Amino acid sequence: MSRQLNIDALRQNFWKEEYLREKMLRCEWYRKYGSMVKAKQKAKAAARLPLKLPTLHPKAPLSPPPAPKSAPSKVPSPVPEAPFQSEMYPVPPITRALLYEGISHDFQGRYRYLNTRKLDMPETRYLFPITTSFTYGWQLGPPVKQELVSCKMCRIESFFRKNGAFALLDPRDLAL
Repeated sequence: MSRQLNIDALRQNFWKEEYLREKMLRCEWYRKYGSMVKAKQKAKAAARLPLKLPTLHPKAPLSPPPAPKSAPSKVPSPVPEAPFQSEMYPVPPITRALLYEGISHDFQGRYRYLNTRKLDMPETRYLFPITTSFTYGWQLGPPVKQELVSCKMCRIESFFRKNGAFALLDPRDLAL
């Protein structure tokens, strides 16, 4: 099936002029405002760059009391040990003790340890945000629970139909 186009030379020239006029208008707009648009786009792109977070150094643990001098000293090893750097704060001894009490099947041991660790906020567990999802909620604080205030009758009236379940059915269609 072919589409009928009623187009003659006059109409064809009209559309050609319209197309060229719009093309020229776009070129003029680009020449006039193009540099401003590019500058705004660069400014927005620069604003979207991630923030540089400060590097937090781990808190130095309390130094143990000096050992008695009567103990023999160790011979220094030729390879110096590098201090282990972790992105997490050390686990409190009380929480670590949960790990060794009972088994996970009885909701003790590792199960209880992980659930206890889960209750701590990330700021108390990690030195700095590790993933990008951490930066979203970092230092938000505890969640605020808002209760919905509504009466029981309001919910009942808005949930159920006002005119009954069989309001639109013909009474002769009902099987009794």
